[in-house]
Amino acid sequence: MSKPDEPLRVVDRRWWAQPEAAAGATASEAERERKPSYVEDLEQQLADRSAQLQTIAGEHRRALEEFEQAKTRIRREVARDVERGRRAIVADLLEVLDNLDRAIGAARDSDVKTDSLLRGVELVRDQFLAKLEALGVRRVDALGQPFDATSHEAVSMAPVTDQSQDGRVVAVTREGYAVGDELLRPASVVVGRFDG
Repeated sequence: MSKPDEPLRVVDRRWWAQPEAAAGATASEAERERKPSYVEDLEQQLADRSAQLQTIAGEHRRALEEFEQAKTRIRREVARDVERGRRAIVADLLEVLDNLDRAIGAARDSDVKTDSLLRGVELVRDQFLAKLEALGVRRVDALGQPFDATSHEAVSMAPVTDQSQDGRVVAVTREGYAVGDELLRPASVVVGRFDG
């Protein structure tokens, strides 16, 4: 046992770490160059793991690049499809515009009667509504229905003499439209009020 005032001494007993071993005093040349087998095993495992890590990192980079390219390609295709759909809708609506131009031209002709002009404009409106229905747009039925704040917008109240008309839509000032279950625009309505 060492005394308290003596410094602590550590002795490294590994033969390959000894300065004498490096100088060749106690081991042969082959033994000096050779490390213990467990150190070689650990170094080999480290080299293998490093190679695996490099392989996985490379695969990850390639997969990430492919993902970014696919995402960019999908965005381009979606934008192209949206633009194609927009053009198809506009092309359908151009027929309605042509018919409105014909109605305006007919109105300028003094020989056209008011009834035939009215009928022409009604036909154009019906054609336009048919195009909207083909796109899934429908009118919100409001007239005679009970007032519903989710699909109707009350613009005024009107007195009614029939109590059954109280709280019901008695007039529509602007039609409402919906696509499926989603409301595009609420109907502007006049709501009946029974004063009794």
